[in-house]
Amino acid sequence: MADALWSTGSWGVADLAAGVVGPTGSLATVGDARQAFRLASVTKLFTAYACLVAVEEGTLDLDEPAGPEGGTVRHLLAHAGGYGFDTPPLSRPGRTRIYSNTGFDALGDHLAERAAMPAAEYVAAAVFEPLGLAATDLRDGSLAHGAWSTVADLSAFAAELLRPTLVAAATLAEATTVQFPGLAGALPGVGPQHPNDWGLGFELRDHKAPHWTGATNSPATFGHFGGAGTFLWVDPAIDRALVVLTDKGFGPWALDVWPRLSDQVVGVYR
Repeated sequence: MADALWSTGSWGVADLAAGVVGPTGSLATVGDARQAFRLASVTKLFTAYACLVAVEEGTLDLDEPAGPEGGTVRHLLAHAGGYGFDTPPLSRPGRTRIYSNTGFDALGDHLAERAAMPAAEYVAAAVFEPLGLAATDLRDGSLAHGAWSTVADLSAFAAELLRPTLVAAATLAEATTVQFPGLAGALPGVGPQHPNDWGLGFELRDHKAPHWTGATNSPATFGHFGGAGTFLWVDPAIDRALVVLTDKGFGPWALDVWPRLSDQVVGVYR
């Protein structure tokens, strides 16, 4: 495992930290696990998980109206609300899978209204504080892409995704199951996917090609990557997660090295 992580030294990235995680926590790391990195869209995993907590406590209902006319909380979490990437709606909800920061910002506004408190405070109280994620914060504001965190904190969050304690296992199972099956769309920076399957805030690996995870990751793998050069995936087939944080923006380099590292990690546990 250490050999796989140390291979990141050949990536030509100035600052990098990574970790492999099991149900009890971190199993191996490389780099400074306490260094904070901008997460970009990996932020959406925290927002989605806070929404699951809100559903269980009755603050939200997945099928209550939210966003554009005809939209629901479920639509917004699943990038099926019709919003453009950073624009107003381009289509009616449920017609296509348009990956959208705007949709998650609208979700944040809806959560704030229903919880009667700022959405960032709700995410902190629902997820950061109970998991002890003291180095994680939404310093850039947006619930779509504003979080900063460390490998240590994301490893604790990944362990939660392997063995949930803040929500019921059945709730997380629904969140990592395809919502609105069959919708096509584009995975930003990767390319068109038919279908572009998504859960409730969690991107699903399924049989997508090309993809930023490994060719040997199981179809059940779920997670997210960020434009800041960051990712977190959880593969239930091997009961492990992988976290990588860098200071190098996402690009072709990532689609070259991320899948290879993922395959190396999967190979250790298969």
